[in-house]
Amino acid sequence: MITNLREAKSNLNQLVQLAAEGEEIVITVRGRPAARLTCIVPKEAQGVARTEWANELSTAAEAARVGPHKATSQEFWDELRQERL
Repeated sequence: MITNLREAKSNLNQLVQLAAEGEEIVITVRGRPAARLTCIVPKEAQGVARTEWANELSTAAEAARVGPHKATSQEFWDELRQERL
């Protein structure tokens, strides 16, 4: 997509969204290409990164799971308050 600077200024949110989805935006100044707006991470890599992040989050949640032998954070704070009284 090619757009001029004035249109780019007024539609920046939409142009950034399009670029994030993989479209290349060329911004012109006085009819000459001046800048290119593209996605930083390719669309294919975004899905992989999200999957890896979700797996890490699941692992962390499992490790932080509170069992019968672990105190909850509220119980921890209650115990600290009792010690001060």
